[in-house]
Amino acid sequence: MVTADEPIVRVRGLVNRFGSQTVHEGLDLDIRRGEILGVVGGSGSGKSVLLRSIVGLRRPTAGSVQVFGQVLDELSPELRSRQERRMGVLFQRGALFSSLSVTENAALPLIEHAGLARPEAERLARLKLALAGLPVEAGAKSPASLSGGMVKRAALARALALDPDLLFLDEPTAGLDPIGAGAFDDLIRTLRDALGLTVFLVTHDLDTLYAICDRVAVLSQRKVLVVDRLDVVERVDDPWVQEYFQGPRGRAASRAAERSRKEE
Repeated sequence: MVTADEPIVRVRGLVNRFGSQTVHEGLDLDIRRGEILGVVGGSGSGKSVLLRSIVGLRRPTAGSVQVFGQVLDELSPELRSRQERRMGVLFQRGALFSSLSVTENAALPLIEHAGLARPEAERLARLKLALAGLPVEAGAKSPASLSGGMVKRAALARALALDPDLLFLDEPTAGLDPIGAGAFDDLIRTLRDALGLTVFLVTHDLDTLYAICDRVAVLSQRKVLVVDRLDVVERVDDPWVQEYFQGPRGRAASRAAERSRKEE
């Protein structure tokens, strides 16, 4: 059981190795209840590997990952399944099943994990699709017929199907145009506020970081170099951090976020 002031996820001493390659070495990270935590880092820094380690899709080489106060690998299959149902994941490319309609994709977790009959599962799936901002007619379509932005929203609806407490997003705005990416950012913030979600967000999108993230964790040198508010992170004396946040794109994203706050 996690109390209100305790981290909902606690990572300690995480080690991830692939053969002779070490991706993480003694990584520590806390995720606070109700926050949107952005995770950034250079190519190969292990952002997606960290996500997969937390949700239980990859068993770490060493270290511990506590989610909701428990280590998934130490639970019985029944208890582990119950905890995993409290987590929703949106993978980078959506990972929708091409042979199923959009509604059927969103209904699948409700059938497989909640044991609902197909008609009830699809009724609830249509509600989740609407919550993700998809029009009614999108439900009958195949994923291949959707735009990139609609695929992201369909995958988000599936991630929300079981009413999770924790939402994991892997590059959710990758491939979207600026307008579509901005709309998706607004949706994530609205859903966090309305549903009380905790969000773990892997991204390269500076606009997303400045628009919706409460804190940002920078992965570097196989660890979390810094995790803090953006105004603190962007001043860290590290070459990658300075190039990333103080370069032209970083400064533009910061100015855009400041203008948005003044207009609200």
